[in-house]
Amino acid sequence: MKILIVDDEETNIALIKAALKDIDHEQTVARDGEEGFALAKAEMPDVIILDVMMPKLDGFKVCGMLKSDKRFSQISVVILSSRAGDDDVEIAREVGADIYMVKPFDLGELNKNVKQLLNKQACKP
Repeated sequence: MKILIVDDEETNIALIKAALKDIDHEQTVARDGEEGFALAKAEMPDVIILDVMMPKLDGFKVCGMLKSDKRFSQISVVILSSRAGDDDVEIAREVGADIYMVKPFDLGELNKNVKQLLNKQACKP
């Protein structure tokens, strides 16, 4: 299983890695939306953990571009954002995010959500 972490903050990357430490997976990190989009297309991860506010391309845009392309639409996306408004949750839904979590996030909840998405991916033909 492959997980792509896309975040421009090293602290967040470290927290995400800590949350996923007990999951057997291959991990790649991108530090801006443009790099994340390119890596997602090249590596076809099972799950992407995606920040919203990043340089070059924001997370909503990256998610929307992936989900609107048939080749990448099955990749599960967890959006992590410090923005907790209803508008942001609605945008995440519109661009196809599977899960929307607000920062600061609970490490156990992130772990549980990623495991559920990986299990869902493993069941796909």
